[in-house]
Amino acid sequence: MTYELLAGLSLFAFASSITPGPNNMMLMASGANFGMRRTVPHMLGVALGFGVMVGLVGIGLMGLFDLWPLSHAIIKWGGVAYLVWLAVKIARSGPPQSGAARAKPFSFLQAAAFQWVNPKAWTMALGAIAAYAPERDLTAVAWVVLVITLINFPSVSTWAALGQALGTWLADPRKLRIFNWAMAALLLASLWPVVMG
Repeated sequence: MTYELLAGLSLFAFASSITPGPNNMMLMASGANFGMRRTVPHMLGVALGFGVMVGLVGIGLMGLFDLWPLSHAIIKWGGVAYLVWLAVKIARSGPPQSGAARAKPFSFLQAAAFQWVNPKAWTMALGAIAAYAPERDLTAVAWVVLVITLINFPSVSTWAALGQALGTWLADPRKLRIFNWAMAALLLASLWPVVMG
């Protein structure tokens, strides 16, 4: 991969990873509700799960979408429906220490699996492969996966840290409830480009 392509891919990875989207809204909410330490598996699941997704898109899934465009639409709208359900769940969540129905942060596997229903992740993966590994050869795909994974983790960690910084302010259950409703609304708003695209 040439230096120019690597620089372009790095900018693409940073811009698409740091901007608001379903992963970042959920990580901010997790950081606020559970703190950074308990959110680490969620962050790792996002970064590594997305890297695996990009790799699989690069070595074959993109070809399936070329053959059957309807499959991409089904994944997109299924993901939108799941994210709407998740937004409702976030809005209705309470403080972490709320007894028997104690809330828990996403696990590594839950966060990794979430990438497959995240419309922004699909858009990023398809865009990265189309732009930076159009021939879909293994070396180019490996470079895309490596760069995206290395840039994605610190980017998503920023959102969790921002959430944790808000955590002390959110110790008041009323403020936490307002925050969770706001995060749910932002999660829904992050779907706007997907729904309109």
